[in-house]
Parts: sequence; structure tokens; C-alpha cells
Amino acid sequence: MDLKLESKKEKVDSKSTSNKRESSFKKEYNTSKKEKTFKSPKREHNSIKIIPLGGLNEVGKNITAIEYKNDIFVIDCGLKFPDDDMFGIDLVIPDITYLIKNKERVRGIFLTHGHEDHLGALPYILKQLNVPVFGTKLTLGILSVKLKEHYIDYAELNVVKPKDIVKIGNVTMEFIKNNHSIADAVSIAIHTPIGIIFHTGDFKIDFTPIDGEIADLGRIAELGRKGIICMLGESTNVEKPGYTISERVIGKTFEDIFGKAKSRIIVATFASNVHRIQQIINAAAMYGRKVAISGRSMENITGVAKELGYIQFDDNVLISIDEINRWAPEKIVIITTGTQGEPMSALARMASGDHKKVSIAPGDTVILSATPIPGNEKLVSKVINKLFKSGADVIYESLAKVHVSGHACQEELKLMLALAKPKFFIPIHGEFRHLKQHVDLAASLGIDRKNMVIMECGEVVEIKENSINKIGTVPSGQIFVDGLGVGDVGNIVLKDRKHLSQDGVLTVVVTIDSQNGSIIAGPDIISRGFVYVRESEKLIENIRDIVKEVLRDCEEDGITDWSTLKSNIKDNLRNFLYEKTKRRPMILPIIMEI
Repeated sequence: MDLKLESKKEKVDSKSTSNKRESSFKKEYNTSKKEKTFKSPKREHNSIKIIPLGGLNEVGKNITAIEYKNDIFVIDCGLKFPDDDMFGIDLVIPDITYLIKNKERVRGIFLTHGHEDHLGALPYILKQLNVPVFGTKLTLGILSVKLKEHYIDYAELNVVKPKDIVKIGNVTMEFIKNNHSIADAVSIAIHTPIGIIFHTGDFKIDFTPIDGEIADLGRIAELGRKGIICMLGESTNVEKPGYTISERVIGKTFEDIFGKAKSRIIVATFASNVHRIQQIINAAAMYGRKVAISGRSMENITGVAKELGYIQFDDNVLISIDEINRWAPEKIVIITTGTQGEPMSALARMASGDHKKVSIAPGDTVILSATPIPGNEKLVSKVINKLFKSGADVIYESLAKVHVSGHACQEELKLMLALAKPKFFIPIHGEFRHLKQHVDLAASLGIDRKNMVIMECGEVVEIKENSINKIGTVPSGQIFVDGLGVGDVGNIVLKDRKHLSQDGVLTVVVTIDSQNGSIIAGPDIISRGFVYVRESEKLIENIRDIVKEVLRDCEEDGITDWSTLKSNIKDNLRNFLYEKTKRRPMILPIIMEI
């Protein structure tokens, strides 16, 4: 896989640090493009606008626009997975109407890391808004695989590293090393003439990271001393006290479990957690086991991470999933996707006996190295129960330390606030309860509540030297991806799907004479998800009688309009069915004329 992500280098003089830094960047952008008018919000050149288009009061779909003068800089562009009531929806992406209407002013999309909730929407967004994308090597490596799957070969991908600085007009974007549950994660400092906007990205403070690269806390403190006018801080784990455990702890747990396992080992984890994958491979190699990869996303990301040097292992350790039966069970480790219990994931299919390559056997050790995303607990429990029934020994977070979070807990969030010393603070990345508690946490450190704002998606905050205020809204929301359709399924369709899922559908088919309106054939009654016709013959016969009576009344009244006929049938049947069943199925009358 040839990623070709290296960008051309040229030195840029940064005035944002006390000592001059040299950074790599493809080119310095000309920002003299004609401004496209858009009334809301009103632009003033002595202020900065913060416009979150996703990621607030929800988990995922993270995207924030930073606006200064005629320039718009977009931080992240993620997706989220559908809620339980989004029947049939595959993915949810942000509504970027505001960015499209102002596309001539959008200077680029700047990525903090390679998780789906921060870059997963780009294959859809870049088709509407083709602007330069900036990110670290692994982040863009993951993105390039996704773009290739969507046949997008025109995207301009610019590789950056921590300490790199991108200058666009009067604004400088600085990338700062942080630690997260994926390698190559960064925070971003946006230097403007008004002040520094500091976006933490997703982070944790890990003093023993797998790659040995500790977050650049010194640089954050340096910016804090210089003066950060506003900090946008992630809030995911704000409810959890203390500190997040180091990722390195998981490696020792894997070594202990692998040393005791007598048969095959199957480990499910997030495909993007390359450090976790590295530790699994290290433990397998320690005990002379071969490693097979199952799941397309796991194969893709592992391939990219190996090619770019983020995962290292001897080539003879890795084998194809097709080769696992050539080795004794005690010599095999399988790394797979499916930690969230997704019905079509590799682990769920293994648990159900539907996987083409792997069947769970008594004595297998299955490790779920992840925690359920809120809302997925039942799906995960269902998979765990199936694995136990198949005879496997299942190890998950409740039983052993096989997962640690990639998000900062309260003490780390306090440390970040203490280092950054922001004048104004906006909590991001979380539901309302997370945002509220993050504000409370910041207030406990002495930040004035008048200098903090809890926002909603689409709201616009204006930051001036001595003030922060909400000044309006822009279009925002969520776009549903269903199969190949993007945005063609809306709330009305979802409402119909919910209706069908709860009460089913009743179809009435009748053929009438086009001359006199008399019934020639039918009514035929078809029930799907409402009642079983063969066991409800009396009810079905009553339905036929009501339809016949409605059609006779319409014939006597000279009503021949199809819409009126259908409306009368639905009204009469709706009342009858609710009286008899206390259910409201969707009623679909089909009238044919001959």
C-alpha cells in the first residue's frame, strides 16, 4: 500500500514562541479569495468566532469551525454511530451547510487524531467541500484508506508533526503532541492577533506511553504563560475522579493471560488502537504464538500502521486468517473487531457460529479489550453470553484490567486547565451533563463562571479581548447515511420506520370497476408485523367488511377520487383496529381500476 503522504517542506518563522522554531509545511496559503456573503453571523475583524457544528450534547460527530476575519479553520470532521431509534441508518455525519455557503473562506480541515468520531465524515464531506486536510502521518494514513474506498483521489493531504506550524494569512496553526488511545494524536493552538485559541483534542496524560513520546506539557504551559484567550477542552471522562491508568499496564495483563491460556486466544479491540495491537503482538511473540487478523478495518489499519512504522513486529509472527487451522490452537492468537457487539462484526459472527473462518471452541480464551460505548451494553452482553455458551473463557473489563480509557479523568483535566490558564473556557466533546460538570471543575480552579460558556451545536460564540458572548446560530444538525444514500433519509422516514417497527403494516388491496366504482376483486388483506393472518381470521374478515362498506358508501355518494377513497378506508380501519387491538399499524390502501 503506497500512501505517499509526505508533504514538501519549507521553513516558516513562528512568532508564537519565545525561541524561533522551524516547522515543515507544504506551502503558505494566499487568503485573498473573494469573500462569499452569509448574513449570520455578522463578521467583525476584532473578534474570533467559535462555531461547533457537532460533538456537543452528543457522543461523536466532532467538528468545530474557528473563524477569524475572512478565514474559517475547521477542527476535525467526525461521524457518530446511530442511536437505537435510527432504524436502518448506518452512520450520522454533521450538517455543514454553513461551511458550504462559505466554502471560499474555508482554509482547511485540521485533524487532531485518527478516530472515526474525528475524521470518519471526511469521505462524505470532501465531496461537497474539497479543501486541504492537515494531520499527522498515521491520521492521514487511516484517512487515505477510507478515501480510497470512496474512490476519492483528489484530496489534498498535508502531513504535519508535533511542533509543526502552519501559517495561513494572519493565523498560525500549531500542532502539539498529546497522548490518547491512538498514536499520533495532537492538540492544536490557533494563534491569532487577538489571542491563542487552544483546542485540546481528545487526550489523556500518560507518563509511560507505549511509543515513549510523552505529551508536550511544557509547550502547553509556555502558551499558558504567554496567554491563551480561550481553551476548548474535551469532557468525555469528566465524571471520573483521579487519573486515567497508563496504556502500558495493559501489556502486563496480556502477558499474564497469554501465559496461562491453554488453547487459542481471541482478542477483540478497537482497530484504531495501534498501541493495544502492538502489545497484543508483543505478548503473542513472547509465548511463541502466531497472530492472525480478522475484520476489514483491523486489517486496513494494522497494514497502514505497520507500513508507517507505528507497529513493529517480525513478518513471521503474522499469518493469514486462512492459515490458523495449520497450527495447533495453543500457538494461535486472533485479533479481531467487534468490541461493541455489532451484529455483523467479526466477533459477533464468531459467537453466533456464522463466521466463515473462525468458530469458537471449548477452551478458547476470548478477551474483550474495550469498554461498551453508552447504549451498546446490551449488545455486548449478548455477545459475551453467546461466547460463554460456546465454551469459551471470556475476559472483559469487569474481570481483569484488559482496557484503559484514552480520555482524561478529573485530575488530568484540572492539570490541563492549570497549565493552559485560559481566560475563557468552552467545554466540548460530551453530552450536556459532561459539559456542565467540566464547567464546575474549571470553576473549582478559580475560572470565573462568567468567562465560561456551555454551547450547543450551531451556536456562535464571539470572543473579543475582554468578552465572550453567544451572538447567534448557523445551520447545523445531522445527516443520515443509509447504504449509498446520504441525506435522503430524514426524520419523516425515520418516524415511519419507527411506526412500522412498533405496530407493523396492514395493506388493503382492492380492484374496482372504473365505470361504476363497484368492487371487482378483493379486498385482500396483507399483514406484516401486525397480526398473523391465519390466526386472526375473524379480525381479517371484519376488516374486509369495513372496507366493502366504505367503498359502497363512497359509490352511493358519487365519490370516485382515489385519495378520498384511501383516506376514508384508513380513517375507518384506524379507529376499528385501535378499538379491537389497541395498536395503530400503518395502513396502506391500494386501489386498482379496470
